[in-house]
Amino acid sequence: MSLERELAVLESAEDFLDFFSLEYDPQIVQVNRLHILQRFHDYLQQNQALIPEDDTAKFEVYKCLLDQAYRDFVESDALTEKVFKVFHRHEPQTTFVSIEGLVK
Repeated sequence: MSLERELAVLESAEDFLDFFSLEYDPQIVQVNRLHILQRFHDYLQQNQALIPEDDTAKFEVYKCLLDQAYRDFVESDALTEKVFKVFHRHEPQTTFVSIEGLVK
């Protein structure tokens, strides 16, 4: 079975970490599972040109990238890492409306 097919059946961050035989702290994964998986996806996208075709070599690259994604949240937190778009929103904008503008 190809690596992509094996990965397609994995559902959780724990499934991915177990598949790649990576040690992890369940409490860190519990709090950051979606962030870890999104960061892993981002790393795969950023390194697409460097990923080999051979499944054995690809497995090792994927394993390293997943490990890095997990470690990002061991050493930091979701708010600092800002993985999701919602964390990139600007502060609320204030708008001034004069009293005259409210009365017509």
